[in-house]
Amino acid sequence: MSKRILAHLTRADPILGGVIRAAGPLRLEIGDHEPFQALAHAIAHQQLNGIAANTILRRLVAACGKDDFPTPQAILDASTATVRAAGFSFAKVAALKDLAAKTLATIVPDRRTLAALDNAAIIERLTQVRGVGRWTVEMLLMFQLGRPDVLPVDDFGVRAGFRAAYGLRRLPKPKVLALWGERWKPFRSAAAWYLWRALELDRAGKLPPPTERVVLPRLPRKRRKARTRKVPPKTVKGNARAGKPRGRARAR
Repeated sequence: MSKRILAHLTRADPILGGVIRAAGPLRLEIGDHEPFQALAHAIAHQQLNGIAANTILRRLVAACGKDDFPTPQAILDASTATVRAAGFSFAKVAALKDLAAKTLATIVPDRRTLAALDNAAIIERLTQVRGVGRWTVEMLLMFQLGRPDVLPVDDFGVRAGFRAAYGLRRLPKPKVLALWGERWKPFRSAAAWYLWRALELDRAGKLPPPTERVVLPRLPRKRRKARTRKVPPKTVKGNARAGKPRGRARAR
């Protein structure tokens, strides 16, 4: 399967093919967490490095989980002070409790139920949780559900890897990257993984230069609505009010 994916990407995009040869085999590891736990991990990792986030999660397990990851009910039953003591900010406590409530309400379903939905339905459903955006759900799709055709165009690492691999001066706009990525279907998750590797290769000085000149697709311009010019009503010359005499007419 991996060979077929890499052959497709290399054939569809020679520049990405050069990154693939430099980075080596695809190693996109898939987890097995339930959506509640995966999203709780994502909330903990927001704006923190991995070491700090994992420390906070261990404290949460110790305070609320009794050696296992806490259940949604355990999170709801825990006081704000208890969750705060583990290292969560007030905003993250609110997000975590909203996640727990929406899990119990089955808005966030179990893994089996989620696996039966398509990507768009999953994104629409899970982004109802406070503090969970599209990028967070895309990471879940890639690294928990193993969806093969996800391209997180808002991800800085993906955009920066594309800029480096394709010899661009600036980061591509997300919509432009989405248009370019159409050629990678149906394996855009693997393409994203190699763009992350491209950034690592660039930092190590091992990224191959692009083999051809890159011309990015142009976004269609939005048509501006024609402005209608307002024409003032015609008035009788010299009169403030059309059709009305200024004074009483003289009798002859």
